[in-house]
Amino acid sequence: MLIPVSPLRLIVGLGNPGPQYVQTRHNAGFWLADELARQQGCIFHPDSDIHGDLCRITVSGQVLWLLKPMTFMNRSGLSVATLARFHRIPLLEILIVHDDLDLPPGTVRLKRAGGHGGHNGLRDLITQLGGNDFLRLRIGIGHPGGSRAALDYVLGRAPQSEQVPIERAITDALRELPCMIAGQWDRAMRTLHSRHIAVNNLASDSPTRP
Repeated sequence: MLIPVSPLRLIVGLGNPGPQYVQTRHNAGFWLADELARQQGCIFHPDSDIHGDLCRITVSGQVLWLLKPMTFMNRSGLSVATLARFHRIPLLEILIVHDDLDLPPGTVRLKRAGGHGGHNGLRDLITQLGGNDFLRLRIGIGHPGGSRAALDYVLGRAPQSEQVPIERAITDALRELPCMIAGQWDRAMRTLHSRHIAVNNLASDSPTRP
């Protein structure tokens, strides 16, 4: 079934500010935003009015905002809601990029609406935006196996065996970005979700490496 989606006007990468968090799993949203800015030749500039780092990019002729909230993860909604209200951007034209414990490293999923799933950044976004009908790009980081270990895990640095597939997933997600921006959500979803299956099959067929 086709999901009607408007063209995007705002992409938000979630993470925590500060050099001590740059390489942590919780900053996967920042990783994608930084790579997109690099590809676009865009430099983030701090904007104190919206409590975030901001730049303008053009993808496939569509001009949109790229935002990294600088409020720490659990206050991300303040930055996003401030920018969205000022520019009158509806929820369906906002794409939130975030890490996801429930997906293995190297997996990327698209989703519209839904709950926060225990993710504090999404929790605050839903509260501050007054709804959950925004779009999400979920970057898998894996799970430590127990809820008590989750905090240390997301604030820890991924080993190379996880970092490489996460970076590949980000590259593949950005390849589908023109479809997402144009509102061709189902097409991008089919491509990325079938890619997930292919990655899993390839991994299961590959010999074990030392």
